[in-house]
Amino acid sequence: MAEDTQEKQFIIQKLYVKDVSFETPNSPVIFTQQWEPKVEFNLASNAQGLENGLYEVGLTVTVTVKLEEKTAYLVELTQAGVFTVNGFSEQELAPMIGSYCPTILFPYAREAVSDLVIKGGFPPLLLAPVNFDALYMQHLQQQNNQTSNTLN
Repeated sequence: MAEDTQEKQFIIQKLYVKDVSFETPNSPVIFTQQWEPKVEFNLASNAQGLENGLYEVGLTVTVTVKLEEKTAYLVELTQAGVFTVNGFSEQELAPMIGSYCPTILFPYAREAVSDLVIKGGFPPLLLAPVNFDALYMQHLQQQNNQTSNTLN
């Protein structure tokens, strides 16, 4: 009963880079080639409950940039955060962890990737904004389709 009357609470406790990797396997030769890159961009998120309404959410960004078939650079970065999320129902909690928290983390990940690329000697890379609400809804739809396919 006390849970029903609990006030909703969302607090960012800590934001941090949990893991980072930057590789330039074809340097310095790659710097002599004409810069017409192909960019591959992947996102993944994960979350784990800690204690007393605390959750760690991690957003992993992987960017591979190639010139023809040669990798110019590869960046993999996990931006994480610890969030207090209390007083939300199960239906409210899932989108908070699956969409709202990654939305908060993405600008920090975007900045860290950009800084790494510039410090690696390459032209700036600004990742486009991401609609995490749409990605979360797409994830739910895929789960529902898998569940219905399993039941049939």
